[in-house]
Amino acid sequence: MSKIIIKNASELITCKGKAPKHGKEMYDIGMIKNGCVVIEDGIITDVGTTDDILKKYDENEYRVIDADGKAVLPGFVDSHTHLVFGGYRADEFSWRLKGDSYMSIMERGGGITSSVRATRNTSLDEFIEIGKKRLDKLIAMGVTTVEGKSGYGLDRETEIRQLQAMRKLNEIHEVDVVPTFLGPHSVLPEYKGKEDEFIDYMIDVMKDVVSENLAEFADIFCEKNVFTVEQSRKFLSEAKKMGLNLKIHADEIVQLGGTELAVELGCASADHLLQASDKGIKMLSESDTVATLLPATAFCLKEEYARAREMIDSGCAVALATDFNPGSCFTNSVPLVIALAALHMKMSVEEIITALTVNAAAAVNRSNTIGSIEAGKKADIIILEYPSIHFLPYHAAVNIVETVIKNGKIIGE
Repeated sequence: MSKIIIKNASELITCKGKAPKHGKEMYDIGMIKNGCVVIEDGIITDVGTTDDILKKYDENEYRVIDADGKAVLPGFVDSHTHLVFGGYRADEFSWRLKGDSYMSIMERGGGITSSVRATRNTSLDEFIEIGKKRLDKLIAMGVTTVEGKSGYGLDRETEIRQLQAMRKLNEIHEVDVVPTFLGPHSVLPEYKGKEDEFIDYMIDVMKDVVSENLAEFADIFCEKNVFTVEQSRKFLSEAKKMGLNLKIHADEIVQLGGTELAVELGCASADHLLQASDKGIKMLSESDTVATLLPATAFCLKEEYARAREMIDSGCAVALATDFNPGSCFTNSVPLVIALAALHMKMSVEEIITALTVNAAAAVNRSNTIGSIEAGKKADIIILEYPSIHFLPYHAAVNIVETVIKNGKIIGE
């Protein structure tokens, strides 16, 4: 049996308590000075101060990690990514720098439709090889669980192949991959004006996804010129009947009402939310639907950031994620997300940590097993190279994760 003691942590951040954490609760990260964690067979068995813990255990029976001068946190959860795709869209990034809007690029055949062509030409083996490299990079930044969406096939064969790749990655890679079916991610040119027909097609594809047990979540891009609130309600309602958990891309570009729909349907998370209404924010604050904010996307698109401060002050449960994808946000940099949340979204470092751990775990229905350092939970833990969590935003956009432990095993140093 693998046995580890992490001792002398200058700051041990537990994030313990009920999940998701709402509003002011996000500030309470359960810090223990001179903290200590006991891990046995991949599970956390004891947490406390080093003095108290070492009175109860014989260090000679454990592998001991001395975290003197270092902060220890739960592993990060990246709860919104488009992990598996083919091709790149660097030219579109340059177009945006010249002033072209995201929607105008979509209208001339760029955007998601461009990635569809490349993704359909990518094999399962290629997806897996690409995915492994991307997951390795996430490990280095302290990510121990990642959500990955399909949505760049927009046909039965490719959507299923994307999800099959994620299933295989989940089997062979240390990082846990949470698969999401995002079939209605865009409208193909041949379905323009026939979006209802496309939704019916994707509901049919979803039956195969469910029968092969390829996804845990269903998601849809609820947006002007993509899918309406009614179309989104129909798709997500059918997904719920099939036993899938729900997510939604909501109110990113236009205030459409996707935030309100997320609460109505009991979605685990509503994501983006740059244009979420006051009513939508109030409804979120009265629910356990997590507001998953994606500041790197706003940064890359040069858009206004989501109203994180207002959401937290209103009592919402907020998470942060990278939105790694080939078009609007080709970055999986957790340090960048931390810097943007601190500098541009008025979030405290405590709130940022909650948003990347226990609340992000709740956004993928994993908060009962990960997201905090508590007895009985999986030993997904990261150790920083500095003594305080305040170095996370201070060392702006630089990775300061030194050691990564997943299920009680050191997977990154």
